[in-house]
Amino acid sequence: MPAVSDPTATVTEIEGRRLRLTHLDRVLYPETGWTKAAALRYYALVAPRLLPHLAGRPASFLRFPAGVDGPRFWAKNVPGGAPDWLTTLDVTHREGEMRQVVVADLPTLLWAANLGALELHVPQWRHTPAEHDRLVIDLDPGPGATLVDCCAVALLARRELAADGLTAWPKTSGAKGLHLLVPLRPAPERAAADYARGLAARLRAAHPELVVDRMDKALRAGRVFVDWSQNSSAKTTAAPYSLRAGRRPGVSAPLTWTEVAACRRPDDLAFTPERAARPGADPMAGLTDPANAGALG
Repeated sequence: MPAVSDPTATVTEIEGRRLRLTHLDRVLYPETGWTKAAALRYYALVAPRLLPHLAGRPASFLRFPAGVDGPRFWAKNVPGGAPDWLTTLDVTHREGEMRQVVVADLPTLLWAANLGALELHVPQWRHTPAEHDRLVIDLDPGPGATLVDCCAVALLARRELAADGLTAWPKTSGAKGLHLLVPLRPAPERAAADYARGLAARLRAAHPELVVDRMDKALRAGRVFVDWSQNSSAKTTAAPYSLRAGRRPGVSAPLTWTEVAACRRPDDLAFTPERAARPGADPMAGLTDPANAGALG
């Protein structure tokens, strides 16, 4: 079958790397008409703030080659035909050996976005799944609860974490909830998971009307599920500034604690790519500073 020509394709050089960007006019979010060109532009704008959060971590890409209404699939292994200048990491997962991309620079970020990798996910560890350098607390509102309730639980969790000598940085999940990310001195997977589970139990015991720490849907009505299980080495979380593939383009956007405390309605923390890409400092910059890493136990 002859190749289909792409009149919108462009060949460009970015930081010394040659990229062929294709189907730039393809609509990725039909409800808004948002195109691949817009996605590439967004990632180029936020790259200085995004890349430090991806550094050293094997990326898992959630790809939507035809847009959010088309087929979607996870891509972890380096795909065939990938440029030889990509930074990669050989990772031993429970299911076997995998060579994954590390998004180390702007050319790699735009290469991935050009493949339809709208969502960028990374684990809570670098280099080896045996040692975690980050804790994640995933706050997910059940039926009848909202992002406002997640903000209330986030403030309670922040207080508990601080009492244990840990500092948390908040971000939106890009859907209905919040993520709290905590930098750690390298700790075994079990220690991180056990700490997160214990924190969730403490919050539920102190605030049973607001918090649930079990996944059972019957328990979650009107409450916020504190999902501690995301600290498994096998799981990944949307990176700060990653696009999310809802009906409209959204972002897993870093927040200040002032924004969390001031939230009165879910739309207060609904970030479009345009809002997330506004010039300014990264509210989550301290997350990547080794001086802020705390110890478990």
